[in-house]
Amino acid sequence: QVQVVESGGGLVQPGGSLNLSCAASGSIFGFNALGWYRQAPGKQRELVARISKDGSTNYADFVQGRFTVSRDNAKNTVYLQFNNLKPEDTAVYYCYAQTVRPTLRMYWGQGTQVTVSS
Repeated sequence: QVQVVESGGGLVQPGGSLNLSCAASGSIFGFNALGWYRQAPGKQRELVARISKDGSTNYADFVQGRFTVSRDNAKNTVYLQFNNLKPEDTAVYYCYAQTVRPTLRMYWGQGTQVTVSS
């Protein structure tokens, strides 16, 4: 069965940096897109960044060049590097892994808290 496990997260001061990683496993066909969503209290879950198997990336407008998404296809792992964090980046960050075979489906991690506060 497919598993998606995040690591990283925690408390960081405004302007600081942080790294998240997420390992997906259990799909004999591998994974297509990997990426990150976030959900702040009282808000809907929103896309942060995604990366395709060929390395092409998409970012939400609010990222404004502060975050970098990358992946290691050999390890089925996706990374999210945060720079210049702002208090409004405080949220639970969820990793996802998309399969296209045998079915098109997104698998989610359990979420990891990122808190930006002085």
